Amino acid sequence: MDLPFQIAILIMSVVIHEVSHGYAASYLGDDTARWQGRLTLNPFKHLDLVGSFLVPVVAYMTAGFIFGWAKPVPYNPYNLRPGRWSEAIVAGAGPVSNIFLAIVFGLILRAATASGASWANESFVSITAIIVFINIVLAIFNLVPIPPLDGSKLLFAIFPENSLRLRQFFEKYGLILVLFFIFFLWQYLFPLIVLIFKLITGISF
Repeated sequence: MDLPFQIAILIMSVVIHEVSHGYAASYLGDDTARWQGRLTLNPFKHLDLVGSFLVPVVAYMTAGFIFGWAKPVPYNPYNLRPGRWSEAIVAGAGPVSNIFLAIVFGLILRAATASGASWANESFVSITAIIVFINIVLAIFNLVPIPPLDGSKLLFAIFPENSLRLRQFFEKYGLILVLFFIFFLWQYLFPLIVLIFKLITGISF
């Protein structure tokens, strides 16, 4: 599939990811995203020059697959309903939305290819497979427990209150750790992504 189509799929997937954060925060009592007009699927409200365009192009040229991000939807953790899991719920909403999209489109693809439907032509299979694959990549990457990725909020939720210093350390050096992970460790998660893709769709990527 051409690069522009893959970037378009990526953009809509990360937009849904970020809007899910905003709706989860709103449900828990914080309407910061709503006040800033970010609870919308309009991609122009969410696009990030680096994450939505430059990184996807570089990833495609160097690694052969699309990856990127949108501008994070803002929320105020102090407005969330009390509870140690509030931030974790908001953080988890993004990956869950990507997992949901991957499963829905994956099952559609599996059913279409298994039944030999006339409309399941090469273009349909290619587009649907890319939607599934990109959303699996987004879910797995964001669940890595390194700040500012969503997985870190899930990890901190199970830390005792006296782990504040450890959290501050990880958040201070989070960007460096994320870059280290992308360049040196991400390749080890790729087989897992391919396996999940095959389990959902029934076909090899």
